[in-house]
Formats: sequence, C-alpha cells, structure tokens
Amino acid sequence: EFWWKAFSTGETNQVDSAWGPLLWPARTAMPVGGFLLLIQGIPEVFRAFHKMGKERERKFVMALPIYLIALTWLVLAIFLPDLVPGGAAFTEMMKASPSLDKATIGLIMMGAMLFVIFIGFPISFTLIFLAFIFGIWGYNFFFSTFLMTLGTNSTMLNDQLMAVPLFVLMGIVMESAGLMERLFSSIQMIMSRVRGALFIAVLIVSTIFAAATGIVGASVTMLGIMAGATMTRAGYDTKLAAGTITAGGTLGILIPPSIMLIVMGPVLEVSTLDLFRGAFIPGALLASLYLLYTLGRCWINPDLGPILSDEDQPDTSRFYGAEVALICLGVLTICRVFGLGLGGTFGGFIPFGGLFALIIIGTIAYKAYRNLSILRIALPIAVLFHLYMIFANIGEDGSLPIMSIVMGAFILLLAYLGRIIYSAEADKDFYFSNLWDEFFAGLMPPTILISFALGSILLGFATPAEAAAMGAFGSILLAIGYRKFTFSNFFDNLMKALEITVLIMFLVAASNFFGAEFSALGTPKLMTEMLLGLEMSPYLILLMVMALIFLLGWPLEWVPIVLIVVPILLPTVQSLELHGLSSYDTMVWFGILVAVNLQTAWLSPPVALSAYFLKGVVPNWDLKDIYIGMMQFMLVQLLGLALIFIFPQLVLWLPRVMAG
Repeated sequence: EFWWKAFSTGETNQVDSAWGPLLWPARTAMPVGGFLLLIQGIPEVFRAFHKMGKERERKFVMALPIYLIALTWLVLAIFLPDLVPGGAAFTEMMKASPSLDKATIGLIMMGAMLFVIFIGFPISFTLIFLAFIFGIWGYNFFFSTFLMTLGTNSTMLNDQLMAVPLFVLMGIVMESAGLMERLFSSIQMIMSRVRGALFIAVLIVSTIFAAATGIVGASVTMLGIMAGATMTRAGYDTKLAAGTITAGGTLGILIPPSIMLIVMGPVLEVSTLDLFRGAFIPGALLASLYLLYTLGRCWINPDLGPILSDEDQPDTSRFYGAEVALICLGVLTICRVFGLGLGGTFGGFIPFGGLFALIIIGTIAYKAYRNLSILRIALPIAVLFHLYMIFANIGEDGSLPIMSIVMGAFILLLAYLGRIIYSAEADKDFYFSNLWDEFFAGLMPPTILISFALGSILLGFATPAEAAAMGAFGSILLAIGYRKFTFSNFFDNLMKALEITVLIMFLVAASNFFGAEFSALGTPKLMTEMLLGLEMSPYLILLMVMALIFLLGWPLEWVPIVLIVVPILLPTVQSLELHGLSSYDTMVWFGILVAVNLQTAWLSPPVALSAYFLKGVVPNWDLKDIYIGMMQFMLVQLLGLALIFIFPQLVLWLPRVMAG
C-alpha cells in the first residue's frame, strides 16, 4: 500500500531532503523484501517439518488445511472486507456474549493475560491473541486489526530501538572473542595482593560487561564461568562469591547502555538519553555499595576472601607501590592531553588535534615505560603539567574548585610514591612488571571502547543508535586485534544478535498492540481513579506500585514487566502530584526506580532467576548457599533502592546538568 501510493501519485520527500527525491524506488524494498522473506520462509517450514517426528508430522498434516483456511479467511477479511464480510459476523458473534462495560472487559483481559503467562504460554502470541479477542469483544473486528497494524508499524518506525541490535551485537562479539575473560584475568593479576581480590575483579568486570551487553542472563553466566572455579580453588567463601556474581550480573539491567532502558524510553515517552544519564549515578552507587560490602566483610573476616596464593600472584619488583603510582599518573596524563586535543586546545581540526596529541603522548609514555632514564625526565614534566592545569582553573576571585584541590593532592601523592625511581636502588630493583602488559592489553582496550561509546551518549556527541554502531564496530576491531575474529564465528554472533533482537522487537510490537487495546477499553483510567480515590499519600501509592512490580519480578523477565505491566500502571504514576517534580522528571525517576526494583527482585528468593543461571554454570555450588549469598546483596540493593526513592536527585541531577 505504501509503495503503490508513492508510485501512483509520484510522492516525493520534501521534508528530509532539499532536492525532493521520489519515494517509490526506496519503498520498493518493502514489497520485494517481504516477498523474498516469504520465499526464504518456505524451506524453513519444510526443514522444521522434518524435525517434528512422524507422529507430530501426521497431526500437523491433518491440521494444516484448517489452519490455511483460517489464515486465508483472516487475510481476506482484513484486506478485502467487501469480498469476505467475515469480520462483521465475527464481531456480532462476540457481541452476543455477556454484555459488560469496556473497563470490565479490560480487567478480565488483564487477569487472563497474567494467568496464561504464569502457566507458561509464549508471551508474544498470548498478548496478540488476547488483545485481538478482547478488542473484538469491546469494539469490533476492524478496530482490533487496525490497532494491531498500528502497533507493529509504530514499533518498527521507532528510531530509539535501532540501538538494540547494535548493542546486543557489541556484547556478543566481546563475549565470543574472549575479551571479558582477559579483562577478568588482568584485573585479578593487578589486585592479587589485596584481600578479596577476586570479589573486586568480579564487580569491576560485571560493571564493564553490564555496560557492554545490558543482558542479565549473559552477565551472570559469563561471570560464573570465569570466576566460579577460580574462587573455589582460592578458598573463597561460596555464599559471598555467589552473591557477588549474581549481584554484579544484575547491573546489566541498570548501567547504560542497558537494553531495558532503551526499550523503556518509548514506553515512558521520555528520551533514552535522559534515562541513560539518570541511571549513571545509581549504577555507580550500587556497584560501590557492593564493593564496600564485600571488602568490609573480608576486612572483618579475612577467611572469606584470602590473599591469592604465591602461584596465582604475578612477579613484581620490590617497589610495587611505585609501579602502581606511576602507571596511574601516566594514564591520567594521557587522558588529560587527549581531552585537550579533542577540545581543540592544540588548534586545527578537532579530531585530528586529539589524534595527534594521543600519538605524541602515547609514544612518550611508552618510551618512559620501557626506559628508566626517560621516565626520570618525564615524571616531573607530567607533575608540572597537571599542576599547571589545576591552577589554570583559579577563578577571578582567586578561588580554586574543590575537585581541582583534590586532584592536585592526588597528583602530588602519586609523585611522592614514585620518587623511588631517583634512588640508587631503582637501577637494580625497579622495573615495570609483566602484569602491566596484561593491564594495557587486556583491561584498557575494552574499557576505552565502552567508555567511548557510553561517554559519547552521556555527553551528547552521539545518539544511542550512533554510539551503538560505533561500539559494535569497535568490538569487531578489538576481536581482529586480539586475533579472535573468524568469519564463521562472526556469522554465529550475527545470528545470536538477530535472535535476541527479533525476540525483543516482537515482544515490543505485541505489547504495543495489547497496551493500545487495554487503553482503548478504558481500564487504566478506571484503575487510576480507584487508586487516586484512596486517601493516601502519592508516595505511598508509588510504594504500592513498586511493591507490585517487585512481586511480579520474581517469576517474570523484565520484558513483560516493562512492556505490559508498566504501561498499565503508567496513568496512575503520571497522575501523582509529587512535590518538586515535573511530570517528565517523574517519568525519568520512575523508570530508574523500576530498573533498580527489578534488580532487587532478581536477587530475591524463592524464584530468583539469577540463582538458576549461576547454578547452571557452577553445578558444584549448592543452591542453598547461592540463595544465602544473594539475600545478603538483596539487602544492600534495598538500601540503594531506598536512597534513590528518598533522594530523587540521585537520578535527576545528571540529566539536568548535562542538558544545561
């Protein structure tokens, strides 16, 4: 229809293009692509048919004529209603059922949906079927088919969802190339002299991996494979280890670029960029709370996370503290000079200025890393450079920002710790250990890639879709650089990304249809009036909403909750008059509350899904111990959720500041 309209009328694009091209050549891709997809589907049907087995093949063949007749009737009734007037007859048949008001029909539809999903029916097809049947009951056949088409079309035209397949591909490529395993081993080596080093490594890797994938199941599974056996061999407490892995894995729900936040943006009708910015501080807060809890437990009881054995520790020089200080100072210097180059400080075209600065400072740093004499010259220059940049921030009244003072003190501390390179002993006993080679090869590249993709979103340099494209392309380059790239493996990665994307997009389209029917029946308005009619504080009503989402988070994945439950509850939340918050701020805050709430539900027995993911890859850990470990972190999670609920500015401050 779109193609024929453009072809027959000579429609042109006068909005997005100055020269007004004809639209029908581009729209030709729609019918041609649909036809080719249909042809491709025919051999897939036969392939699936022969995998069914003889008995199921026989039943399938018997039911096939009925299915084809019903499908043909449905298609003709939709597209040729004058030729096949079946839609009106079906509507009359449904109208013959008990007469109820539309809002009550919507309540019955919601109850049927929850019941059918809980007993295990596929969510997408359940939503489509129920919305279609109850839509006909409440309205008519043609209204339901119109909403179905509209919901699917609006989903496919939503440009915010373009980031989903690209971020999924980025995480899958990084996982299959072994980048996360190398990242874990590098952090483990660097933190090997610290009590609870493996806990720290798991939490750091989970934070980075969460930013790469945004998929909880993948994060928990990968962390369990990487760290489970190592923690057991090192004598770590099983309960605390299981809690650390599952809690770290759930960060994928929250930390940008979370797939859930990308999907939630259109549902809440807010910018995905604002959700990303709003999730940044809560994500860092929760990761910090996890880290403080694990290190505190290890400090109180050292047996929970003993220092790694000598064979698991890398060889280092006598002055390991000086190594750490000088590496930190070097990394800070490179980042600051590169930032100045990107900011145009060195003149010329900005990207080339940043690249030129990075090449120069990287070369100097590498020479200093390999040669002690050059390092002795570079250290005072780096310290003076940082001090100059700090004092350049002095205001007109002579004041210096607090952050500049803290940064200056940190630089001087690093320089003081690195002073050993000027002693006579340094010539004989000081050198940079091999673990720093692993640090630069295993830790820095994926961290820089993810930071660049995420930073470009948060700073407004790129849309989520553009940043996702850069991240996916960068992950492919890293796989090539690590010599882990093969075309067969890449094809498998594309297929995995396609499967996950199709699952998500189909659910989004189905839930849009269900939500449109539900709203048209007027049930959300009825529920909102009932809740607001109660003489309760709006914050207490919001707590009730969050409690319901928490309970539903036990048996359900985030997809049905975000796409089905949240739209049902949304009118109620939008009607709450929360002190000091605009309606838009309320939606951003509510979105992050939902994300943190679902994290908590994933850590809450008896149906905590993270426990089963972990048990599947570490079978020697008892499920009871996994539950006990998760419960500890669930309490930490509840503390974080309470802080975000009490202080909405933890969510709203960064979006406001970065939006000017």
